[in-house]
Amino acid sequence: MTSPTRIVLGTCHHDCPDSCGWEVEVVDGVAVKMRGNSAHPYSQGELCPKVNRFLDRVYSPDRVLTPLIRVGAKGAADFRIASWDEALALVASRVGSVVDEWGGQAVMPWGDAGTQGTLQMNSLDRRFFARIGSSIQTDSLCGGAARIASASTLGAPLASDPLDVRHSKLILLWGTNTRLTNRHLWPYIEEARAKGARVIVIDPVRTMTAEAADQFVQPRPGTDVALMLAIMHVLVRDDLIDHDYVARHTSGFDRLASHVADWTPARAASITGLEADEIENLARDYGTTHPVMIRTLIGAEHREGGAMFFRTLAILPSLVGAWRHRGGGFARSVGSYADGFVDTSHFDVPHLSAGRPRRALSMNRLGEHLTDESLDPPVKALFVYNGNPLATVPDAGRIRRGLERDDLFTVVSEQFLTDTARYADVVFPACTQIEQDDLVTAWGHLYLGWNHKAIEPLGESVRNTELWRRLARAMGFTEPELFESDESLLDKSLIGLDVETLKRDAVIRLPLPEDLRPYADGGFATASGRIELVDEALGAAGHGHLPEFRPALEGPLGDASLRAKYPLSMMSSKIHTRFLNSSYSHLDKHVGPEGEMYCELHPEDAAARKVTDGDRVRVFNDRGSIAVVARVSDTPRVRPGLVIVPFGWTGTRTRDGKTVNELTSTTPTEWGGGVAFYDTMVEVAPDR
Repeated sequence: MTSPTRIVLGTCHHDCPDSCGWEVEVVDGVAVKMRGNSAHPYSQGELCPKVNRFLDRVYSPDRVLTPLIRVGAKGAADFRIASWDEALALVASRVGSVVDEWGGQAVMPWGDAGTQGTLQMNSLDRRFFARIGSSIQTDSLCGGAARIASASTLGAPLASDPLDVRHSKLILLWGTNTRLTNRHLWPYIEEARAKGARVIVIDPVRTMTAEAADQFVQPRPGTDVALMLAIMHVLVRDDLIDHDYVARHTSGFDRLASHVADWTPARAASITGLEADEIENLARDYGTTHPVMIRTLIGAEHREGGAMFFRTLAILPSLVGAWRHRGGGFARSVGSYADGFVDTSHFDVPHLSAGRPRRALSMNRLGEHLTDESLDPPVKALFVYNGNPLATVPDAGRIRRGLERDDLFTVVSEQFLTDTARYADVVFPACTQIEQDDLVTAWGHLYLGWNHKAIEPLGESVRNTELWRRLARAMGFTEPELFESDESLLDKSLIGLDVETLKRDAVIRLPLPEDLRPYADGGFATASGRIELVDEALGAAGHGHLPEFRPALEGPLGDASLRAKYPLSMMSSKIHTRFLNSSYSHLDKHVGPEGEMYCELHPEDAAARKVTDGDRVRVFNDRGSIAVVARVSDTPRVRPGLVIVPFGWTGTRTRDGKTVNELTSTTPTEWGGGVAFYDTMVEVAPDR
């Protein structure tokens, strides 16, 4: 007899600002249907094209459902099924030998945001690697530079509530493809437009959001800071400054005004490729329309000047007093608002690493760390979880060479045999989100989500926290903190919340004012208590007291000899509607309709290289070469000199087994711990 249908509420775990609510229909322990939770106040019943097919992912015949041990060559994906006991014993033996011979620092953890759940992203892993005394993963592929740089101006990463765009009269979507990567915010923007608001998109790529805007401004890639300085010039020159707000809440205005005096629209036009009048009009619109909101996400941080982009952008609202108004200011991430209600500091237990010195290794430079013969001690054991670095980290060719090392022992926790997992010595099967409980903090809105486990884990898969418990036990560790339950970890994390309602509805708004204007009357957590238009700390660190434009070395205005060899700037944009990131591009129904990985060129650049639409071409530089299909359109999305090779493809779905990160570099942002994916110079040639 069929059991009654159960409806289980949950929250999407993906690295996305929307953190949507869903409901899973379960019959006899099997998830038979999944849809958006119509009662979720933000996502309102709509899921994206990726998550609409989430059950295809859960029940895919290609899922890893048992531990695997490598029997063939690294990279060949030649494994045999093993029991948990055997796989754990092998890991304990090999990692134990590494620690005995080389010390704990020879072990490197690499984890990213494959899940953004509070427990399953980072919790017991911190304790496990502290107990080993491993190297410490630092920096970030996304978000860190933007957060740190915004805080260098404002004193904290807190900014405007993005949903307040519905109260705006002018909305600047700067370097963000909202309709694709933040799709549930778009109805709030349309609400503002229905009341007369205008939307201006500023982006080097004519995205689907740019197509829907009232105005599109298309600067050369990496020149945004020059545009911002020219806007400041016009604001000062034409006295569009809110002098009362500036006097009460900023520090260093006179120096800033002097600094931008020669940043005329004409000067910025020569750098950005825009018309001087276009810059003039944009600046006047910004200075005379209230409320005015700037909305951005993290794409612009992927440049050498990525941190300066966010430091400078955060200054603009203070000059015109936009922070005063609901619907005004600057909106990036609101994730930090959850810190006062979700405390994860107890995940770190300092005494576990007592007497075990640790060192920092950047997650962005994985390939360098794996191939650096001078590193002391060398990386001898690598743990990868919540990510697929061979597809998502720059300089992938070097990562591959590192993973091929015979003396490197690699452990991967995964749901599928990803590009990286194919090089593992041991693969452990990981749960999907509907097979585990978790708490999800959003960074695109102020709602906190609960995820209820809808079905039991398939096969022998386990949630991340259980993996770390099993590994700790296999290693012979006995400290009780290594085995704390999920329930206990979550109970200690929640502060001042209506937990009963949160669990019942799977969503609750953070207990913050509905009218959230964090800086309407000051409140800046800087040393001066004001917005730091001049940042002495940054100046002391060599990054400049004042906002400034510096051309990227690997950019259209950078090193001339490099530009002569590789004259095209390349951006690895997220533009696929069906997979966007790398988590779905191995699944037929997601990648199939997108065709083959491609390179999009401006017709002028294509003609100069005797390339036409549909041709097979090579995109290459000193780091590597990839085989793609050319896309050339009479209505190009890019300016001359810029090409797009989309991010998200995995090597198992490309013609030569390589992805766009074969070409990108590990050049860091000038501060903030980011990496300059988008500052990549290439050449394109026919592949015949």
